[in-house]
Amino acid sequence: MWNGIDWQLIGISFVTVFLAEIGDKSQLAAIALGGSSNNPRAVFIGSTMALILASLLGVLAGGAVAQFLPEKLLKSVAAIGFATMALKILWIGGKE
Repeated sequence: MWNGIDWQLIGISFVTVFLAEIGDKSQLAAIALGGSSNNPRAVFIGSTMALILASLLGVLAGGAVAQFLPEKLLKSVAAIGFATMALKILWIGGKE
């Protein structure tokens, strides 16, 4: 059952998403909801389901796009996008 699983890819995906989610708006919303709720378990379940669904949509969209565009182009576009966001945050401070 577990023979075909790419554990390295799972680990990289986990670390990447975990680090990307620390301190973002969804985590701040979960903190606010958990702190103001009488049922933090329900907030945890709801926010976990939302992250799973958002991740599923991202993976499905990425898989669909990968059918039409070469991998090297996708990686280049992703790298340029992340670099652009980093430069914007450094120079503008993330203010809009």
